[in-house]
Formats: sequence, structure tokens, C-alpha cells
Amino acid sequence: MIYDVAIVGAGVIGGMLARELSRYDLKICLLEKENDVAMGASKANSGIIHGGYDPVPGTRKAKLNTEGVELLFAVAQALSVPCKRNGSMVCAFSKEEESVLEALHQQGKENNIPGLAVLSGDDARKLEPNLSQAVTKVLHVPNAGIISPYELTVAAVGNAMDNGVVLKRNFPVSAICRKDAAFAVTATSGETVRAKYLVNCAGGYADKVAQLAGDDFFTIIPRAGEYMLLDKAEGRRVGHTLFQCPTEEGKGILVSPTVHGNLLVGPTATKTETPDSKDTTREGLAQVEQLAAKSVPSVNFRQVITSFTGIRASEKSGDFILKASEKVPGLVHAAAIDSPGLTCCVSIARYLTALLGEQGLSLEAKESWNGTREDPCAFQKLTDEEKDAYIKRNPAYGKIVCRCETVSEGEILQAIRTNPGARDIDSVKRRTRSGMGRCQGGFCGPYVMALISRELGIPMEQVTKNGGKSYMLQGRVGEV
Repeated sequence: MIYDVAIVGAGVIGGMLARELSRYDLKICLLEKENDVAMGASKANSGIIHGGYDPVPGTRKAKLNTEGVELLFAVAQALSVPCKRNGSMVCAFSKEEESVLEALHQQGKENNIPGLAVLSGDDARKLEPNLSQAVTKVLHVPNAGIISPYELTVAAVGNAMDNGVVLKRNFPVSAICRKDAAFAVTATSGETVRAKYLVNCAGGYADKVAQLAGDDFFTIIPRAGEYMLLDKAEGRRVGHTLFQCPTEEGKGILVSPTVHGNLLVGPTATKTETPDSKDTTREGLAQVEQLAAKSVPSVNFRQVITSFTGIRASEKSGDFILKASEKVPGLVHAAAIDSPGLTCCVSIARYLTALLGEQGLSLEAKESWNGTREDPCAFQKLTDEEKDAYIKRNPAYGKIVCRCETVSEGEILQAIRTNPGARDIDSVKRRTRSGMGRCQGGFCGPYVMALISRELGIPMEQVTKNGGKSYMLQGRVGEV
């Protein structure tokens, strides 16, 4: 079989592109090297819908950010992905930084961002009482928001699959050959997928995939960002997303609520050797704590429940790379999608689709396309009376598996059975929040393992944390 388009990388960009292309009468294949989607930057980032004041006017980032905010809110609603327009503030602590705010304000106006305003520190504290007294001014960005990035990716890929897209997991690309007007994309296992067009959405490995295809005009610069996630007891410490003035390395340390009621602080911005470098460091987390406290001194860091590192894929130009290869016909790159890439994911997908059309891909709309997705959290939103009636029809929803987040067996089974089905402990966690509470899976983990084992028809010893050889069990007692 020859697909019309193969997409390398099932992060938020690859997933959203697959969904966009599923509108048309095309055969699409999405290739992912991991055991689940959203396993790179799409899993570990701030989850911020950026207002659009930061990109330099006239750049591709600026245009796609301005377009992308409302597009993303609309698609999130269609896909039943949790998001919130909570607004953001960029904080200045000195006269020098106040000048930076004024420059960002002007950039935002040039980028046509609505509602921007520079507020005094006192006026900002009327909106955010816990904001540091050292803040002298803020840039208020009312159109900004927050979203769950991994749930967005899961929903986009799932909707694409519901509309006919094929997802191949555990498909690390090892070779790419173009012959007879088609690409042969081969995995380390030897499996090969053939396609007329190839889109490189490989995140931190986009330059390596480009090289395999015979193109080498860019080099990815991986940057590690360390974060700390705090318990829901701290979730109402602030309402807005609070930034500090940006530097050349990034937008600085933020303090932000999450869509699920936690508090998120971070990230750092450290150059690293490889996109696989995802360890947290004592020094990095200390920096996060120190700088987050600069914005909100009252944050209780004894409420930290987990820490993690995400890798951002940057490039020396500072702009997104969205272009057709000049060397290899049919090859399109979507690379160096760092911040505000999440915000731009829908506008980027539409840009890439138009670009593929310019390269000769036939874009004939199909009547059967459905761009909506049922809310996987619908049960949580029912009244007690409605839940009682639903449980009588579906008893599995009456068995609570995760006490911290109140997740039922029925919701976990739904996550395993719905595109793209959960296949390991962490993929269940990203879909249902089972294991994301204060005990971090200490109570519900064994029950989730048993459900995965039963649903997938595999022994408990083959259930993994996150694919590969991350087995949860060594064997049975007496046999090890």
C-alpha cells in the first residue's frame, strides 16, 4: 500500500496535521517512535496559550501566533479538551524591565493582539493579590490561556484516527529512500511504509530525519526546561499565568494554574546535548523555586508533588521552519517548533496543508469528516443523580480506582479502548489523570496494571510504565 502522506512524529504538530489532512480524501499514516503519542515536547511543556506579544513582528511565529490563539480555542472545544482563557501577566521588577514591557506592548500591537494594557504594580495586585510587592508594572494579556497539551495531542490523533488516519507506534525511523515518486520509510524493526509525500514533524529529532531523507540545511538546538508541579492545595495561588521579562533563552520562569487545578512553576532553559536528556537537576529545580518565589513569594514549595524536564527544539534562526525541501521533492519540514508552537498548532497544521497542496497533493474534501470528539471526562461532569443512573447502566464507573483524582474503572477502560488507545501506565495517566494526584499512582498503579493486562490480553509482567523495557514487574514471587 502507498499512502498519500506519511507524517513522522505524533506530537501536537504531527497529530494536528493528521487531523487537518483527515478532512480530505487521502490515505494518511502517522509514524511515532514511542509507545504512545505526545511523548516529546507535547508531553512536557507549560501548556500555555500565548497571547502573541512576544514574537518579532513580521516573522512566521508572529503571524501564526496571532491566527493560532482563536483557532486553538475553537478546536479544543470541538475536541472536548480542557482549556481556559485565564489571561497572562508579564512582570517587571525595575525601570529597565519596564522598558522591556513597553517594547513587548508595542510588538503586541504590531501583531494585532487585542486588549493589551500596561498596568501598575498596585493595579496588577488588585487582580492578583499574591503578586510580589516588588513588581512595579505588568503587561496584561487578556486573550492568553492554558490548556492540557498531552490531552490535546491525544484528542487530535484520536480524531484523525476516527476519520481514517493510520497510527503506527514503536516506529523509530532508521532509513528513508525516495524511489519511483514515493518515499520508503523504514523503522528499526525493518517495517517499511511507502508514501507519496513525507512531512517531518519529528521535534527534537527533526534534523536527523531530514538527514535520513537527504536534506541537511538545519540543526536542532535542544533546550531543557525543568518544572515543578504543585498539589491542588496551591492551585488557586494565582489566577493568571505570571511571566517574568523574557531573555534570549526564553520567556523565563512562570507561575501558572493548570486546567486541572494544580500550580505549575518553571521552566529553566538549558542547552543540552540530546533530546533524550530529560533528567531534572538539583541546580535547575533550585533556580525554578528561587525565581518563582520572586513573582509569588507565598508559594508553598512543600506542596510539590512531582518535577520533570521537557526538551524544546530550537534553531539558530529563531523562527519556525515550515517549508518544502529544496533538495528532495515531496518532503516538507515542520521543525524548530519551540514556543509558541503549542499555541500555533492549528494554524501550523493549516499552513502545512496548504503547502502540501502547492506541492501537488490533491485536497478533495470528504463529506463524511467529523471534527468533533466525545468528552472523555463527561462522567466527571455529571450530577450525583446522573452519575448514579449512569453507574446502574455501566457498573464499572462505580468502582473508584484512583482516589486522589476520583477516576473510575470505567474511565480507564474507555481510555484503553478509545483511539489512540492507552497501552501503558503513563498513557492511562495522561488520558484519565489516574496516578497524577498526590500519591502519584502509589494506590491505583497495581489496579491500572491489571486492567491493561486484561484488556490487551498480555501477562502482568509485560505491562510497562511507558513502553520499551520499562516493565513494572520482574516476575512472580518464587520465580525471580
